[in-house]
Amino acid sequence: MRKASREIVERSRQENSYGFSRRFLLTFVLDVVFLTFFGCSNGAKPTATITAADTADQVLIDMTHYVTNDGVVRARVRADTTYMYQNTQVAELRNVHVDFYDTDGRITSTMSSKEGTYHWATGDMEGRGDVVVVGSEDGRTLRSQVMRYHQASNQVSSDKPFVFDGPNRHVKGEAFTSDPSFRNVTALRPRGTGGHFVLPNQ
Repeated sequence: MRKASREIVERSRQENSYGFSRRFLLTFVLDVVFLTFFGCSNGAKPTATITAADTADQVLIDMTHYVTNDGVVRARVRADTTYMYQNTQVAELRNVHVDFYDTDGRITSTMSSKEGTYHWATGDMEGRGDVVVVGSEDGRTLRSQVMRYHQASNQVSSDKPFVFDGPNRHVKGEAFTSDPSFRNVTALRPRGTGGHFVLPNQ
């Protein structure tokens, strides 16, 4: 009787051990399946990503380029990285700095932005992402998310909201057009505080 009892206990222990092993293995397999599914559903699946470097005809590091008009330097463009596209004659820029010059060769203002586009056929430029333009004479500053430079008219403009800070003045607006030195500014729906200002054409 005792021998039969010991056999029953031993068989029960083996069955419990086997059942535990099966439960552990099943849990492990389910965890692997869950993690695999979760990883794939959250973007872990390999994808083919096309970057600017893959499609550019040429990539330049620490690029400096001078924009001229009738032999007169109007701007100096600098960028940490430049992606050149021959067919469209466009350059995509990263970490952009642009110095604007007057006809006497003096720097009137400097623009910086996270990225930009330069059309080398026309000399037109666009800065995007935390764009800041600072005037050389008195430090007057204009901020926007997008600014464009049109070489033929020698004008800076934006169709996005901007903030202008100058001596004793603070102006906000919905869009603007200006010369690179910000002496003649035309603004859309301007509002401001401090000092005396007149817009448009201050």
